[in-house]
Amino acid sequence: MTRLNLPEPLEQYFTAANNGDMETVGACFTPDARVRDEGRWIQGREALTKWAHESREKYNFTASPRSVELSSESQPVVTAEVTGNFPGSPLDLRYHFAIDKGAISALVIQQ
Repeated sequence: MTRLNLPEPLEQYFTAANNGDMETVGACFTPDARVRDEGRWIQGREALTKWAHESREKYNFTASPRSVELSSESQPVVTAEVTGNFPGSPLDLRYHFAIDKGAISALVIQQ
């Protein structure tokens, strides 16, 4: 993974996801965090851990962060090259994060 100056929960998120450690991915989120991916919202740490496992099984993906910037709300937006078992691989996806008290409280993944 390219070394960017990512906040700790984001570094953990991408490292765990790329290593297939979906339990750690789930632990990166606050208990009531929300994720929007593929047009649907998933909420709560347990549901997010399940989503992470399902995504890994379905796509066998890796996400390589290429850049990080701050949104207008001063929250990190990471652009990552994502490769896996899906049409158009690899794709650049934008991960819009919200961080609260050292954990991810929201994530929106967009193409």
